[in-house]
Amino acid sequence: MTKAPQDPKIEPQEHSEPLRRAIGERYLTYALSTIMHRALPDARDGLKPVHRRILFAMRELKLSPTSAFRKSAKISGDVMGNYHPHGDAAIYDAMARLAQDFNVRYPLVDGQGNFGNIDGDNPAASRYTEARLTAIAEALMEGLAENAVDFRPNYDGTLEEPVVMPAAFPHLLANGSSGIAVGMATNIPPHNLHELIDGCLALIKHPDLPDAALVDLIPGPDFPTGGVIVEPRASILDSYRTGRGSFRLRARWAVEDLGRGQWQIVVTEIPYQVQKSKLIERLAELIQTKKTPLLADVRDESTADVRLILEPRVRTVDPDMLMGTLFRNSDLELRFSLNMNVLIDGRTPKVCSLREVLRAFLDHKREVLQRRSRHRLEKIDHRLEILEGFIITFLNLDRVIDIIRYDADPKRALMAEDWGKKHRRATSEKDYVPPAPGEGELTEVQAEAILNMRLRSLRRLEELELIAERDALMVERAGLEDLLASDALQWKRIGKDLAEVQKTFGKASKGGARRSTFAEAGEAEEVPYEAMIEREPITVICSKMGWIRAMKGHVALDSEQKFKDGDEGRFLFHAETTDRIILIGSNGRVYTLLGANLPGGRGMGEPVRLMVDLPNDAEIIDLMIHRPGLKLLIASTAGDGFVLPSDEVVAQTKAGKQVLVVREGVKTALCRPVKGDAVAVVGDNRKMLVFPLADLPEMARGKGVRLQKYKDGGLADATTFVLAQGLSWKDPAGRTRTETDLAEWQAARATAGRMAPRGFPRDNRFT
Repeated sequence: MTKAPQDPKIEPQEHSEPLRRAIGERYLTYALSTIMHRALPDARDGLKPVHRRILFAMRELKLSPTSAFRKSAKISGDVMGNYHPHGDAAIYDAMARLAQDFNVRYPLVDGQGNFGNIDGDNPAASRYTEARLTAIAEALMEGLAENAVDFRPNYDGTLEEPVVMPAAFPHLLANGSSGIAVGMATNIPPHNLHELIDGCLALIKHPDLPDAALVDLIPGPDFPTGGVIVEPRASILDSYRTGRGSFRLRARWAVEDLGRGQWQIVVTEIPYQVQKSKLIERLAELIQTKKTPLLADVRDESTADVRLILEPRVRTVDPDMLMGTLFRNSDLELRFSLNMNVLIDGRTPKVCSLREVLRAFLDHKREVLQRRSRHRLEKIDHRLEILEGFIITFLNLDRVIDIIRYDADPKRALMAEDWGKKHRRATSEKDYVPPAPGEGELTEVQAEAILNMRLRSLRRLEELELIAERDALMVERAGLEDLLASDALQWKRIGKDLAEVQKTFGKASKGGARRSTFAEAGEAEEVPYEAMIEREPITVICSKMGWIRAMKGHVALDSEQKFKDGDEGRFLFHAETTDRIILIGSNGRVYTLLGANLPGGRGMGEPVRLMVDLPNDAEIIDLMIHRPGLKLLIASTAGDGFVLPSDEVVAQTKAGKQVLVVREGVKTALCRPVKGDAVAVVGDNRKMLVFPLADLPEMARGKGVRLQKYKDGGLADATTFVLAQGLSWKDPAGRTRTETDLAEWQAARATAGRMAPRGFPRDNRFT
């Protein structure tokens, strides 16, 4: 089969480049797109592209605060079709968030319908909700029609959209922002608008204002859901100086007296971005798992306002102690991180300080003022040109009428006429003001305007109004020229505009007052967990397979208990809910369980491995109640051991605490309380050794020292006893036997020992 010849005019579309460079360039393009067009807000208007396009599309739909509502589906559809070619669900979610007063400090969208709630419920579908702009959103876009900002073509080049909004106030800090880009992220909390404008006015008056003075004016965030900020001022100052940090935020609560000594705690404000339903679930879990025994019940009585009821278990509980426990174990307190990573001039990502963010806004505000002033100058010049033509018409009205009436091309004739040589045919010649040199001819704009005049305008009153309008515009023009020529006048005008915004949307307006307050956290007293538990008797039952449970009360230890098929009982002892239960694993680690946290005794219990991180290949060597001040003898199967203080065996985490260091193939053999002054050790070879307890070191962690020497096998058992009272054990018949003459087995530690006495148990165990 012959290969068809290739047309020499067609060049192959193949291009070779290293894979590293190809992937690198494409990933860099994606990263820049994510950073600039999706995740990071612009420092000038505080908006991301999707939010900017939503507001602009709503403006184009004429959805002002006084207009009727429009379907959200219509709005998101217009945004997607005209400016933002992405999913309508993402657009609607972004728009819905702008309407949620619990997420946005100053909502930009006025929603009608179900736009979600603080419980975490999602908004209704876009076909069910309606929306329009809020007054403060209009303030963000004020000046768009006056060339205040640049416009760029939309994604398909059929329309234009603003590059940035004019922004009448520092929206970036007012509503905050959050986003995750490629290799960077941003998280900015909302602030109080009144305080932000105070800071801006102070920076205008004193550009070198110290950071401490600026933080005095802007003391911290102001969250939509309120709460109490307990972050120290020094930490807040450092966060605003560097642009990175965090703020501790707590729920607002109060004690409500119920009479007769009864009381309850009422939570009226929860931390920002905490879903109330999830918070209640967490509190209920703490109650169920008994991690906060001081709390008896949680109840949600919220309507439009948050109202969570926390009931104490007993009325003698200190409310501060109870809340301190809840703050540590739930989202009633959280840390809101600050990372002011924003786009400077819409291009460069940078972590900015509070001063730099406000300065970026003020510089943008000045540029907007200059552009709007120049635009207004152009409009005034155009209007003055037309007004001069109208005034000339009134001064030479008869000649203008003749030209319009009889000339075949009145526009060209009007432009060709030298109006400087004409005079007004009127009785009051003293009112005539001749045109200035060079103003005798009409421009094309003036001639067109004259031809478009209505006959009803040709009256004396209209002429006087034109002259008054011209004089007023001339005064305004002179003021604009002075404004553009003077930096001081520009900053004064910006300050005046900001003061007007502050008056409209500041603390005196509805919802403008500060919601989050400040307080000192105080050092909460660490209360032992056991002190918060109601002391009750329990019977701890643990099976051979590691299923553990606690029955209420002290059940008879010889009573029959139920276990799973193939399982049987191993540990059974009386304890109390306040007791710590120590579990010794064969891996040399000790674990701590709390009696109050053990599962109830109605069923078969739960595997202990779900409560602590005991490996599957590790066995339970012993289970005992922790008694402070006791000494324990711990030893490995290799015959090494030491005396362990009981205070060292309490573990604070599920992972436990390594106490006995064992090598591969060696396990923990035993861990028993120390009683007496002597140690008896027996090996798998049935050789027994007795030596003084003082020969063993007291350690908190380690391998220990050699107890007994073996040629074959290892340690079988060990015990401590009072040498003068003798060593006791049970013989094969179940009778207790005591050996007082132990001289035959007494020797130095780490020796081999001698064969156990006659009648010693076959399993080589002392107990």
